[in-house]
Amino acid sequence: MLAFQGLTKRFGNNTAVDNVCLEVDRPMMIGIIGASGAGKSTLLRMVNRLTDATEGRLLFEGRDVLQLKGAEMRQWQSQCAMIFQQFNLVPRMDVVSNVLHGTLNRRSTLSTMFNLYPSADIHRAIDILERMGIEAHAAKRAEALSGGQQQRVAIARALMQDPRIILADEPIASLDPMNAKVVMDTLRRIHEEDGRTVIANLHTLDTARQYCDRVIGMRLGRVVFDGTPDQLTTGVARDIYGADASFSEAATSTSLDTLKRPTPAQPAPANA
Repeated sequence: MLAFQGLTKRFGNNTAVDNVCLEVDRPMMIGIIGASGAGKSTLLRMVNRLTDATEGRLLFEGRDVLQLKGAEMRQWQSQCAMIFQQFNLVPRMDVVSNVLHGTLNRRSTLSTMFNLYPSADIHRAIDILERMGIEAHAAKRAEALSGGQQQRVAIARALMQDPRIILADEPIASLDPMNAKVVMDTLRRIHEEDGRTVIANLHTLDTARQYCDRVIGMRLGRVVFDGTPDQLTTGVARDIYGADASFSEAATSTSLDTLKRPTPAQPAPANA
């Protein structure tokens, strides 16, 4: 399905991502952990083609997406949606219009300029907001929502693309524990209900253990761990973060372990 073959990114003399080799053979939820500067964000940005790789190949169903250009590259980016730590919404624009921005890659320049959307897309955007539990906020400006709500709008925008893969770059780093739980529950439900691959950079070990099927540990640009949450022992964590790590980046002060994940049938609260 998705294969990383010697993926490398250098910035001058600094190697941010160093010869990453991974294979994802089926839809799963994958967490990437590591200290700041480990290369996690750069890796995701190469997958989405926001950053060009220096070396290596990235194969999706046998096609090297790093070689795509123009319309083919935009088509890949629509299949590989990105969710950011700071939401990347248009603050003064209403929520449903922000969600509809997920269709920009397949719309004409004219319709984009005049903000024209087919009624079917508008109804679908509202349906996705309902799934996120925030349809009541569809007409509000994005800036009027809480951080957790804004991140769910960003997830809705990603779903509007109907992607095969969702990349989430530190999606809960700026959220309090309760809103972080809501967002992680949402991403997990999307994986389970839709069969989409979700790859998320995460800043706590507990979150990776609780929500992910597979955990990738990075240190200084290299993959130093690739296994199941059960294999993510304290010893392995020290290999990832360093033997002298205080585990401040993997701290349990924001642990979600005591907050039970809802079943897929249980909607996320709208006021989070």
